[in-house]
Amino acid sequence: MFIPGQKVACVDDHFPLGIEKLYTALPKKDVIYTVRDLVPGVSLQNTEGETAIYLVELVNPENKHGIEYGFNAERFAPLETADVTEEEEMFATEPALAHA
Repeated sequence: MFIPGQKVACVDDHFPLGIEKLYTALPKKDVIYTVRDLVPGVSLQNTEGETAIYLVELVNPENKHGIEYGFNAERFAPLETADVTEEEEMFATEPALAHA
């Protein structure tokens, strides 16, 4: 799916009416964001099975359990650039460094 630090683009910014009562910042379609974290999430209907994504550029309030409101990862697509591809290839061919 995604990894922290990865650039993604919002592909779905259609949110249910009233969502602004829970969030202070919502992603906008075609805007590029940076993945901050990914965690197992639940839908607004309280069903499990979603992956919640947190973005560097958007920070939202916490729910009653002290967990920040995230976004369904399906609202985003990976940003594919030549730089990312070259960087991925570089790491794929370099041996891992041992830590002292």
